Amino acid sequence: MDISISASFLPHVDAEESLAFYRDVLGFELRLDVGSGRMRWLTVGPVDQPDTSIVLTPAVTDPTISSAEREVIESLMAKGSFAAIVLASTNVDATFAEVEAKGADIVQEPMDQPYGLRDCALRDPAGNMIRIQQKG
Repeated sequence: MDISISASFLPHVDAEESLAFYRDVLGFELRLDVGSGRMRWLTVGPVDQPDTSIVLTPAVTDPTISSAEREVIESLMAKGSFAAIVLASTNVDATFAEVEAKGADIVQEPMDQPYGLRDCALRDPAGNMIRIQQKG
């Protein structure tokens, strides 16, 4: 079987803030920008990995979601409990220093985890948890 990951989806609250973060802090390129205002989808990804993308979507697009449900979703997002992604770097410590210097919302500095990985954690402007682990 020949299956690969093409895209993962993360919600955004403000498309411009999210674009600035993924482009300027993480160094991803913008590949697609669809829609406008609160209904704007952005496809971003690493420059050297054209077949792998993250689609940043409006947090709530279903018109049948109630205000209470919307508040729960936004509350979970703000805590970093709604969505997450794991990225990898050949030098997690250097990557951490770079994203920290660019003003990323740091959750955890690089550390060796008891399950054998070295990683760090940060949040994007929507509150999505991003873990960056050491490759290899």
